Amino acid sequence: MEVVHKIGRRKTAVARVYVSEGKGDITVNKRKLEDYFSTATLQYKVKQPFSLTENEGNYDVKVNVYGGGITGQAEAIRLALSRAICEINEENRTVLKPEGLLTRDPRMVERKKFGQKKARKKFQFSKR
Repeated sequence: MEVVHKIGRRKTAVARVYVSEGKGDITVNKRKLEDYFSTATLQYKVKQPFSLTENEGNYDVKVNVYGGGITGQAEAIRLALSRAICEINEENRTVLKPEGLLTRDPRMVERKKFGQKKARKKFQFSKR
């Protein structure tokens, strides 16, 4: 099996994932997964596509991720891994699709408007 390359995005985070057969090593920006994502929740999010398709320990993953915060980065990696697993075996699509792992989350931060404090918040109104 050759290396499968996929891209995942979430908010402003972009993750490039390279999946190859191996022992289950996940490397994020040249660091181990446990070092990069310290909380168990974020580690679970990254490993979720493998656990749902019962492929834990079958593939080595090399990830380059930039932009956004750690939650957005973890979800970007999850999307890219889901896409890669579907390319490796098309039958995995039936497992991942109902869980919503193949859907790009379109929600982005709303821009700040001029004459306002934030996107929706206004400056304090003074009647007198």
